[in-house]
Amino acid sequence: MDSLISAGNSIAPVGKKPRNHHKQRRKESQSDHPDATLQSIISRTKLSTAPSAHPHIKNPKLRSHLSRITQRAKDAKEQIEDAQLLMTEEKGRIVTEGELEKTWKVTQGEIVDSIGVEQAKGRREWKLDGGTYKARYTRNGRHLAIAGKLGHVASFDWQTGKMHAELQLQETLRDITYLHDHSHFAVAQKKYVYIYDQSGLEIHRLSSHIEVQRMEFLPFHWLLVTIGNAGYLKYQDTSTGQLVSQHRTKLGSSRAMCQNLHNAVIYLGHQNGTITLHTPNLSTPAVTQLSHLGPVVSVSVDPNSQGRYMASAGADGRVKIWDCRNWKGCVREWMTRGTGDPELEWSQKGYLGVTTGSSVNVYSPPTITSPHTGIPPLYLTHLIPHRPLTSLRFCPYADVLTTGHSKGLSSILVPGSGEPNFDSNEADPFESKKARREREIRSLLDKIQPDMIALSPDFIGTIAEPVKPHHPPQDVPFSRLPRIERLKISGKADIAEENEATDSEEEEDEEKAASGSESSEEEDANDKPSEKRPIRTKKEKKKMRGRGKSLARYLRKKRKNVVDPSTVCFTHFLLDIHPLICGICVL
Repeated sequence: MDSLISAGNSIAPVGKKPRNHHKQRRKESQSDHPDATLQSIISRTKLSTAPSAHPHIKNPKLRSHLSRITQRAKDAKEQIEDAQLLMTEEKGRIVTEGELEKTWKVTQGEIVDSIGVEQAKGRREWKLDGGTYKARYTRNGRHLAIAGKLGHVASFDWQTGKMHAELQLQETLRDITYLHDHSHFAVAQKKYVYIYDQSGLEIHRLSSHIEVQRMEFLPFHWLLVTIGNAGYLKYQDTSTGQLVSQHRTKLGSSRAMCQNLHNAVIYLGHQNGTITLHTPNLSTPAVTQLSHLGPVVSVSVDPNSQGRYMASAGADGRVKIWDCRNWKGCVREWMTRGTGDPELEWSQKGYLGVTTGSSVNVYSPPTITSPHTGIPPLYLTHLIPHRPLTSLRFCPYADVLTTGHSKGLSSILVPGSGEPNFDSNEADPFESKKARREREIRSLLDKIQPDMIALSPDFIGTIAEPVKPHHPPQDVPFSRLPRIERLKISGKADIAEENEATDSEEEEDEEKAASGSESSEEEDANDKPSEKRPIRTKKEKKKMRGRGKSLARYLRKKRKNVVDPSTVCFTHFLLDIHPLICGICVL
């Protein structure tokens, strides 16, 4: 009855209130006009419906972890592409008006007159009397460190002219480099490597680095890399002070050393014309290549191409461009103009600077790496009357090229050589003291371990592909055959060895047969104790088979020094009969 009443809706429920139709209409109106913010979020949100990147991994926890790493790498690439939209600055370049005009005919005076005042400050001349100079910039390109061969060292802000430290060490200096920033720099002196702070105070002496010729600092690993006259390549951790590794190159001292900023691999040029690639986790070179017929005097890697191309120069005056992806031969080769050992250096945008004699020549991409013979088109040239030209350094984030020579330093302007956009999290030319401290702490926390340095930096975070089951062939390979069989196949088998092998096989067969006969006899004895079987006599062995007289004489002499129970009894017997023998002799 109740069901009929409820179905007919004749009586309304007592405890329920009437419906509010006004609220219902409001909800309907809200569903018709959805929230704009919600719709924008939904339109920009992507749900990952793609299958897992590692379906062959059975462990779900490991599979999800690797999938997250892969997704983060993809997101990082997308963010880099988005960040490139914000890079509004474009690099400069010398542009000619007609075909008859050439860029290499433009002088430094014309460039200075046509640019702004701040950019023109890069054209400078430092006249110094400390011998041949070497220069090194910081990563942000704000500070410059110089070292003269006669002992003059200086560190300063080249844009403002503020001097940080200046020393007269009164001994031979070979190289100089900054560490993580301009607050510390290392100097390769006559015997040891010394580390100084920003004010020029000596704080460390690296006694394990002896007679160092070249130095490099790996900023993401906090490693100071040196090569000395003895040919030992050493890695020193500047954050902990420990010597991470040292490798003996076995090729003598090296005059050319550089690092690949893409994978932190060290490139060394040797006196026999070879170029070797080294990592701290390998005692032998990862790559060894014969590049020149004479000594290699300079090596540099292109940072603009992610370390794909390498330039090398020999004492014979030849410059070669190599493709580091296959090492199948030089991409381009030409002879330098002038005398003396050439020096090489790549800029951030792929410009190659070459110094020979008293001239500085700059070549622009992409003509450097194009597979053609002959000298590439010259982009810019500048004459320096002071010889020899000992160093060549491009300033990061600036169109400046600094050259060291016997009378000091010379800086010239190379439009388009520097990166116009910089990342303030990595290298900020305008960072404050507080920002520098925060960056130093962050770089220490993000320090990469030396074991992770490899030729291919993309292998980190990946796993090896599943190994397919390999079914070996039925035929036994030559290396798995017994020694006698291998000698027979090669025709070097000896008759004595064959006889020994056959005798050993016969003895094994006899032992097996004897053990089998004994077990069968026991069984028969249990079953039929009355029956008796004849005992098989063992074959007599020939112990001296295959041994010569000289070997037997050697073994006999060797047995005289062996003391066993039989020799002890024999000596006691001789002592007992000794008086009797003496009495017989007297009679």
